[in-house]
Amino acid sequence: MNGLNPTRRRTTVVAATCLAVSMAASVLLLHRVDEIRPRANIEDALYISSPKLVKRASLGFEGLMACIYWTRTVQYFGDRHARGSRSYNELAPLLEIATALDPHMIPAYQFGASFLAPAPPSGAGEPRRAVDLMTYGIQHNPDNWHLYYDLGFVYYTELKDYKAAARVFEQGSEVPNANPFLKLLAARMAEHAADYETARMLWTATYESSKESNIRQNAIEHLRSIRVDEDVTRLQEAVSRFEQLNGRLPATIWELAAAEHLRGIPVDPDGNPYVLSLDGQVQVANPEDFPFVTKGLPPDYKPSGLPKFHGNS
Repeated sequence: MNGLNPTRRRTTVVAATCLAVSMAASVLLLHRVDEIRPRANIEDALYISSPKLVKRASLGFEGLMACIYWTRTVQYFGDRHARGSRSYNELAPLLEIATALDPHMIPAYQFGASFLAPAPPSGAGEPRRAVDLMTYGIQHNPDNWHLYYDLGFVYYTELKDYKAAARVFEQGSEVPNANPFLKLLAARMAEHAADYETARMLWTATYESSKESNIRQNAIEHLRSIRVDEDVTRLQEAVSRFEQLNGRLPATIWELAAAEHLRGIPVDPDGNPYVLSLDGQVQVANPEDFPFVTKGLPPDYKPSGLPKFHGNS
């Protein structure tokens, strides 16, 4: 430091002092939180649940405390998600504390909703609390169109409340500089809320509007599954036509393809032929590869764990 001029030396000293104070404050804050945290089972009471109590303990360092709690939130979800847990009792309280400490922490709303809303093991299975979180975020960040999109997304995918989704997408479309697809989604919700094309539009918008790799990959998996659901629906209709015309079920998927004048054997997005059961049910050959499908699953099928991810849709 001897080579620095006096002004730069003072700046360096001040910066180093501020860094030391911030680190000391972090340690003190965590110590204060640990002191007031209830001593209970580590799975059920890792953190105090009152944002007001944490705020009082923050000693004026609300922004720093918000970062600490957001980091803890990500660690908590990541650990339990990696273990395939079906219980996320502390997730919502952690998110509520982080956003109460810093209402403008946008990632906490966007990722928080994707953590809270999906059913276990993909998420906490608490879509209503995800709605509450996103509503709170919009109240404090009314000009961020992404939050309206995420709230409408929860209404559509998890709660199947298409009217609410349309309303939120419409509100978001009126925000300055909002992406034009919000207006299209609002109209689509009002007219064809439950169809595959609307779902494809929604997940495509998610893929195109996000820069986060895990969110984009999740969108790809949903798009793959939508295609399977469409294929199975169409093939099951073909089975019904064949039975009406011939008085029996098709013996194989090849016979069905020939009767429908298809160019080849119908295959899933991975190129594997669909399977036709003895009772005429069209099924996916490898259901584990399509974690979000709703059709084409064997009657006794149970998912083995977390979704597999693929590189293309």
